[in-house]
Amino acid sequence: VQLQASGGGLAQAGGSLRLSCAASGGTFSNYVVGWFRQAPGKGREFVAAIRLSSSNTYYANSVKGRFSASRDNAKKYVYLQMNSLKPEDTAVYYCAASRTIILSSITNEDGYAYWGQGTQVTVSS
Repeated sequence: VQLQASGGGLAQAGGSLRLSCAASGGTFSNYVVGWFRQAPGKGREFVAAIRLSSSNTYYANSVKGRFSASRDNAKKYVYLQMNSLKPEDTAVYYCAASRTIILSSITNEDGYAYWGQGTQVTVSS
């Protein structure tokens, strides 16, 4: 599976952006897709994940209620709708995929075998 993230950019605090993750290769509908982010000088952290077969979603507490993950299995796209953006959401955002990850590991980047390149999100105050 190859992944390509897009949709990043500059937004004002309180604004919105939608990130897209396009997949190619593999039977995508069997995967879990996670979103991670890395701010300057910090480690990569879990943001959200979606199980493509069921649309079950999982969110970090810091984005719960503001971010929403969704998918279009037919088009092999996963989206991350980001609303009520805050300056602390500024980071490079990555999408990642795993066919075998278990629920208890869904927030762990080591559980994802496939990664897209990052897309920069900058939120100004």
